[in-house]
Order: sequence, then C-alpha cells, then structure tokens
Amino acid sequence: MFSISQLFKRTKSTDMNKFLIVGLGNIGIDYAMTRHNIGFEILDLMSENFEDNYESRRYGEILRTKTNGKSLIFLKPNTFMNLSGKAIKYWKNKENIHNDNLLVVLDDLNLDFGKSRFRKFGKDGGHNGLKSINDYLGSNKYCRLRFGIGNNFKKGSQIDFVLEKWSDEELKSLPNLIDHNINIIFHYIKHGSENTMNKFN
Repeated sequence: MFSISQLFKRTKSTDMNKFLIVGLGNIGIDYAMTRHNIGFEILDLMSENFEDNYESRRYGEILRTKTNGKSLIFLKPNTFMNLSGKAIKYWKNKENIHNDNLLVVLDDLNLDFGKSRFRKFGKDGGHNGLKSINDYLGSNKYCRLRFGIGNNFKKGSQIDFVLEKWSDEELKSLPNLIDHNINIIFHYIKHGSENTMNKFN
C-alpha cells in the first residue's frame, strides 16, 4: 500500500509549460567573464528582461519568472563546472522538468568564436560540465545551446585558455553575440526545440 503522498509522487506528471534553463560556469570573482563562464553571462543578461531576482538556493542561484504563459527557472549551479550534473539533477527532479524543457547553455571549444549551435541531444564533446550532466542524469537527451569560444591555444594549454578572460577583440563582439543567443533561448521557449534547430542552426 502507498501513502497519499507516495501515490502523488508516482502519478505526478511533468508540466510542459515549465522550463529549466541552466547556464554553466564556475562561481567566484576569479572566474567572472572567462570563456568557460559564458553560460552564466548569457543567463545574467537574459534575466535583465525580467523584474525577478536570483536567490541563493540548494546547489545554485535560482531565478523564477514567467513569459508568454510559460514558467521559467534559471539556474546557475554553484557546484563548479565538473559537478554541474549534481545541481541539474536535483532541480530537474524537484521541479519535475521534462527532458525537452531542460536547456543547458555552455561554452564549446569545437566551434569557432561566436558561432552557436542548438541540439536536442548529443555527446559531451570533451566538456566536463556536459560529462557530469550526462553521468548524473543517465542520459544525453536534453537540449543544449553551445557558444563557440574557438580553440586558439597552444597544445597543452586548453585549461588555461578556457579559464582566461575574453580578449579585447572578443569583448567588442560579445554583446551582440550574447543577444543573439538570448533570442535563440526565447525562440526555443516559445516554439520548441525542433523549430529552433531549423531556424538557427
């Protein structure tokens, strides 16, 4: 026999109007405005479209808001990049988010600087944040928006490159590129993943 609360948990269905939007990055002033933190930067600027503010919650900073009848939860994990999956699994389960309504925003060495790519699933591509998420969720079937940071580094200096601040030249282009990615996210929320891939990839 199940208790009423257990029965409710078993029969609770996902709300397809609720989205979990996750920006990947590392917490702390030393990591601010580094290439690896572009997920944080995009969410920070996207949140300026709303009056709601971030709150410190379990495993990260959370902002709750609504747009066009959709409930949005922004998450900036405080677990550091290599344990991103721990925070995402917790909030995905807590809020009962469907895989199609989970979007992870991150940097990508395999794309030229400024190029964006939206996918519904995929391998981690050597990205430790995605590897953690895939491991914790036991699946790679969730949406991700990759922001290209290029691979202009010498052999063996990949870690230094992703943790460096943006170059002066990159900073000139960054505001428009971030705006473009914010537009992609809003389009995804409104029109879904398939339509977003067809329009922006």
